[in-house]
Amino acid sequence: MEIVKILGYIGALIIGLVLGLIGGGGSILTVPILVYALSLNPVMGTAYSLFVVGITSLVGAIKNLMKGMVDIKTAIIFAIPAFIAVYLTRAFLIPAIPEELFQIGNFMVTKNLAIMLFFAIIMLLASVSMIRNKRKETDEETKITYNYPLIIVEGLVVGAITGIVGAGGGFLIIPALVLLAKLPMKKAVATSLLIIAIKSLIGFLGDVQNLDIDWPFLLIFTGISIIGIFIGIWLNKFIDGKKLKKGFGWFVLVMGIYIIYKEIAKQ
Repeated sequence: MEIVKILGYIGALIIGLVLGLIGGGGSILTVPILVYALSLNPVMGTAYSLFVVGITSLVGAIKNLMKGMVDIKTAIIFAIPAFIAVYLTRAFLIPAIPEELFQIGNFMVTKNLAIMLFFAIIMLLASVSMIRNKRKETDEETKITYNYPLIIVEGLVVGAITGIVGAGGGFLIIPALVLLAKLPMKKAVATSLLIIAIKSLIGFLGDVQNLDIDWPFLLIFTGISIIGIFIGIWLNKFIDGKKLKKGFGWFVLVMGIYIIYKEIAKQ
C-alpha cells in the first residue's frame, strides 16, 4: 500500500511538471492517478481532482496576475455561470445519480463506469485539441466584447463537465475566451487559469458537504503537484513546451482509449 501511495505522489509531481512545462493539460492526469494508482472510487477521485486542479491553477493564476496577464472582468463574467453549474453538479447531481443506471443484457452500466467513460471521452477530445493545436498565437490587442448569451451557455456546459469529470476544461475555455471575448491568445491562457481555479474550488465545496475528505493526504498530494509546477516552469527555460504539447496529446489519447478498455473489460 505504501508503494502505491509513493507512486501516486510521483504522479502528483508529474501533474505539476506537465502544467509547468506546457501550461495546461496536466490536470487531465489527476483522475486516472487518483482512481487507478491510489484506488479511489471515481466520485472521490473527481472530488479530490477538483481541489488539486483548483489550487494548482490558482498558483498559476497568481503568477499571471503579478505579470498583468489576466483580464479579471472577463474571468469573473465567464466564471459565474461555470461555478454555479459545477457547484450544483457536485452538490446535487452526482449524489443523486443511482449506483446502477441501466443494464444491456448481462452488462450493467454503473455510476462509476459512466463517470469514467465520460471522463475518457473528455480525455479524447482534449488530446485532439493538443495534437491539432492550430490556434493562432496572436497577441494583438482588440476591443474586448462579450456575447453574454453564449458565455452563459458555455459557462454552464463547461461547469457541468468539470463537475462530472473533475478536470479543468482549459481546452474548452481558452477557445471560448478567444472567440467570445476576443482576448489575445496569451491573455486567454492566463485568464483561463483563474476561471479554472474559481470553478474547481467552488465545485469542491459541493463535495465537502457530501464526502469524508482525507485532508492530510489531499494537502500533501496538492503540495507535491505545486512543487512539480515550479520545477516544470524552471525546465521550460531549457525545453520547448510547445513541442512537448503534441507528444503529450498523443499520450492522453492512448490513456483515454486505455480507460475505456479497462472500464468495459472489468464489468
